[in-house]
Amino acid sequence: MKNKILFFVLIFFLSFCFLVLFKSLDSSSIYVPEKSEERELPEFVSTELFLNEEITSNEIFSGNEFYILNIWASWCAPCREEHPQLMELSKNPSLKIIGLNYKDDPKRAKKFLKELGNPFSITVIDKKGIIAIEFGGYGIPETFVINKDKKIIKTYIGNLTDDSIKQINSLLK
Repeated sequence: MKNKILFFVLIFFLSFCFLVLFKSLDSSSIYVPEKSEERELPEFVSTELFLNEEITSNEIFSGNEFYILNIWASWCAPCREEHPQLMELSKNPSLKIIGLNYKDDPKRAKKFLKELGNPFSITVIDKKGIIAIEFGGYGIPETFVINKDKKIIKTYIGNLTDDSIKQINSLLK
């Protein structure tokens, strides 16, 4: 009799564990914050990676053109994967690509760009990650498309793909 009760308790416990596991697999644990389109650009002051001079967001986004702001780091594997797409985008004369080097060693960042090519018109340093947070970023790589009115019109979370490049090019028309 005691063995039967123990058996049913064990079956109940295992069924409960299976049910909890099954339910947790059904729901996504990936958090994607809500991002409203047409957001204002945050103002910031940073250091340019190669010149080691202070630069403001107003100086960076001073022209009347489309911009891409790409948050990246030399230690980021997906950043390395998306680099060919950024190099492809850099060929577009109506687009200015800004690199935001996130929590990285400047020497490693320079080496990364020397090895893979530099698609950025300007690269600024975000040593503490504060600028990325002000843009609404929460991971890297992350890419923001900024229109001629200096508003963020599109955000790409994760590495850029060929489809992303097509979408960006269609936004520029």
